[in-house]
Amino acid sequence: MKNILSYRSKNISFSQTIAMSSKARLLKNRGYNIINLSLGEPDFSPPEFILNSAKKAIDNGFHHYTPVSGYTDLKETICDKFYRDNQLKYKPSQIVVSTGAKQSIINVLLSLLNKNDEVIIPSPYWGSYLQMVKFCESNPVIIPTNMNNNFKINPDKLEKYISDKTKLFIFNNPCNPTGSIYSYEELKKLIDVLKKYPKIIILSDEIYEHIYYSKVHPTSIAIFPDIYKQVVTLNGLSKAFSMTGWRIGYIGAPEWIAQSCDKIQGQMTSCANSIAQRAAITALKSSPKKIQYLVKSFKKRRDLILDKINEIKGFQFNKPDGAFYIFPKISNFFGKQINGISIKNSDQFSEFLLEKAHVATVSGSAFGKDGYLRISYASSEKNIIEAFERLKILLHN
Repeated sequence: MKNILSYRSKNISFSQTIAMSSKARLLKNRGYNIINLSLGEPDFSPPEFILNSAKKAIDNGFHHYTPVSGYTDLKETICDKFYRDNQLKYKPSQIVVSTGAKQSIINVLLSLLNKNDEVIIPSPYWGSYLQMVKFCESNPVIIPTNMNNNFKINPDKLEKYISDKTKLFIFNNPCNPTGSIYSYEELKKLIDVLKKYPKIIILSDEIYEHIYYSKVHPTSIAIFPDIYKQVVTLNGLSKAFSMTGWRIGYIGAPEWIAQSCDKIQGQMTSCANSIAQRAAITALKSSPKKIQYLVKSFKKRRDLILDKINEIKGFQFNKPDGAFYIFPKISNFFGKQINGISIKNSDQFSEFLLEKAHVATVSGSAFGKDGYLRISYASSEKNIIEAFERLKILLHN
């Protein structure tokens, strides 16, 4: 019966991040002391004022279906947030609230993509971008980058990959998995290319916008007037507010795209969770200063992980400017015998670390970059210290 599965189903892969986390959980259930540095999930609880808001929503009877695209006052709050934090002007009719940013992305892709359309994605990329494009029977066009340019594309490279079939450009800033952030000046140069192609839509994933370690807030692409009408701005509450399981994502988009996303979502899942939406209003009305304690903690963990990884020979790495990942190059370990095992690629290296050191990471191949490894520092300082002590012992043998 397996052979009657749809082409779309057979054309995509399981999430390697979730698969690695599942393996780690399985070993943990068997009694092993596993340190999980694979998931992009903060280990904090949501702030108390958000929890109180959700409890109040329950007591006030917000138990029923909401409008498909979200409560009106939530969409108004999102418009205010976009203007306050990003200097972007959106109307409530341009906002769609979904069950997490993943649903926001697939809504946009299903709204725009036809068979054999091309979608440009810089590599390394978040793995779900690629799989969602393939699910839509479109063709991912990958722009490779490297550590020497901090995993960033330049205007000449971008234009080289544009064709008459290009429908969409997916852009993530700050970036998962590298932590790289494009400056205003770097974005302006990319915009000078993209504005020449007004039919190309830009999906700007900004879910890590509040997790950055300089004094300058990351720039939203839609701030450039020449391409505002080409941009879908994507965000959500999972990362900065530690609300991963609450599943609230949202977009600001041209009205014709927002209307299509509303229609598709109405036939797929209808509205996002009503209680989570009420809590989202409280979260997004709050000043970003209220979550600075989270960002400070991530910065401290980043500095700790940079110190610890520097103690292990063989890793090459850049200093991440945002998000909560480090993406070291590990190809120096390839072809070497470690504990009697010859390491050939990043998949094998990640499995090796889990099996021998009981430390879960994610292979760079999940992000289109074999020879690298994604390590999350969304875990505690205690876990980070213990994990790297284990890696040091294992890799120095």
